[in-house]
Amino acid sequence: MKFSLSLTLCLLAPLLSMAKDDCEVCVKVMDDVKASLSKEQARKKPEIEKGFGTYCADADSKLSARERKICYYLDPIKRDLAQPFSLGMSSLKVCERMNKSNPEICTVKFPPKTETMEKKDISKLRVKQLKQILADRGVECKGCVEKDDFVKKVQDTDHMATDEF
Repeated sequence: MKFSLSLTLCLLAPLLSMAKDDCEVCVKVMDDVKASLSKEQARKKPEIEKGFGTYCADADSKLSARERKICYYLDPIKRDLAQPFSLGMSSLKVCERMNKSNPEICTVKFPPKTETMEKKDISKLRVKQLKQILADRGVECKGCVEKDDFVKKVQDTDHMATDEF
């Protein structure tokens, strides 16, 4: 009985952990902050908090809208972030832990890059994602009823794509 339970847990553990794509913006912000700190600073909680503050203070100049949103979510919980961060926990694990206290952290995702996608790949996106791509480009799809209409409009406006990354 104990053996079967432990075997089941070992097999299900990889399925229960999140993929890097689930928290991609959070992981990028964590990695950027980690890169801006020296090894000594990365071990001290006040320095880590200051590092997050400095990174997010530059929000107006160089950060994308999604990174600014993550900064908005992480700012009130900087102290909670500093503990696992100071112990050298990976960025993905820190984001997973913070996602437990604020489930919106891992919902922020970078938009898909449509310039490199083929028609069959764009057609795999959800209508909600297609609408978001068009909204980011400042295009309104009047008369679009079917998904194919949205796919065609996204392809027609590829030249308007902004490189946010």
